[in-house]
Amino acid sequence: MPVNLSPLSNPDVVLFLISRFLWVSATQIGNVAVGWLIYDVTRSAWALGLVGLAAFAPKLLLTLVSGLAADRYDRRVIMAVCLVVNGLTSLGLVYIVLLPSVVVTPIYALFIVSGVARGFAGPAAQAMVANLVRREQFSRVVGLSSTTGQFAAVGGPALGGFLYVAGPWAPFACAALFFLVASGLNLMIRRPSEGPPRDPVKLSDVFSGLVFIWQRPVVLGAISLDLFSVLLGGATALLPIIASELLHAGPLSLGILRSMPALGSMMLGLFLSYRPIERHAGMKLFTATTIFGMATIALGLSTNLYLSLAILWLIGASDVFSVVIRQTLVQSDTPDAMRGRVAAVNSLFVGASNELGEFESGITAALFGLVPAILLGGLGTVAISVAWALMFPRLRQRDHLVESRLQ
Repeated sequence: MPVNLSPLSNPDVVLFLISRFLWVSATQIGNVAVGWLIYDVTRSAWALGLVGLAAFAPKLLLTLVSGLAADRYDRRVIMAVCLVVNGLTSLGLVYIVLLPSVVVTPIYALFIVSGVARGFAGPAAQAMVANLVRREQFSRVVGLSSTTGQFAAVGGPALGGFLYVAGPWAPFACAALFFLVASGLNLMIRRPSEGPPRDPVKLSDVFSGLVFIWQRPVVLGAISLDLFSVLLGGATALLPIIASELLHAGPLSLGILRSMPALGSMMLGLFLSYRPIERHAGMKLFTATTIFGMATIALGLSTNLYLSLAILWLIGASDVFSVVIRQTLVQSDTPDAMRGRVAAVNSLFVGASNELGEFESGITAALFGLVPAILLGGLGTVAISVAWALMFPRLRQRDHLVESRLQ
């Protein structure tokens, strides 16, 4: 079968993908460096979990407003401004680590500022993808976007760990550069054609994204499945402790460990961009989520570095498989005029499953211990997958990713 990569012939898609590569790289570099720095200074799982909470809280507060902004203003400009803010916060972290003694409170403050920027950037970025290509190309572009992000997430943590060995300031300086270049690339993307004139903002507009999702079981099930499965099963926030206490590894090995989920995601995402999912999308979604949970359980039982690397690869591969299905379903079933607000809610759920999941992981590890926390999370993910398959039969029975009519 000939491979059709026609989206790559679109220069705006290429600019977006390069920009995405840079900002995801910068985010991953900063995350691995902050994780090691916080744990090195505090030796506390609680302090490590607070990093995720600091990044997530602004998203929670700004969800409805940021989605409306993405529907009413130039999404390219929103992205560019947010990336500049993230670049400046990275420079602030450079200043902090160069001080004679590191205090963690300013680090949390900078992550709150960064969280505000991420809160606006997430809906704009998700909604902007649909402006770049025709509807029938959604699945391929989502696959390419996921692959690009995961390719960056492979090199980002490893580069962050390598740069940290050179000095704690180095990864944050590199992240700042990447954020600023990505901002410029976003502004080079052509402005989309103007839609019909917009009515003045009403209070109902702010909440319309929630109403839209609630009325569509396929979209609601897909978004909420991501929230609860990764919220419980995500163990990446505990990797600094896993590397130090279970695997007896240092910051360079931590960077490689952090890269393995992204490597699995990149490889499978690239495959899906060549061979998109065509049939039985719903059942494949729940199968991938179950595998994600079972692999998380295996990670909690592993004390071998190489086995843990393989498990993390499987975690990433199963995750991106479900991500491509969920994002394509949400994008294709949502009208463009609503995509910003729906993407904002989706971004909130993704943020909850990642940043808030990091907080949850830190708390459960502090309360019950490292291994029990990971095992409970994996079991919870498997249970969620089974429960959601029963609660959302239309999602389970969904065959094609992109259908001719909206659900």
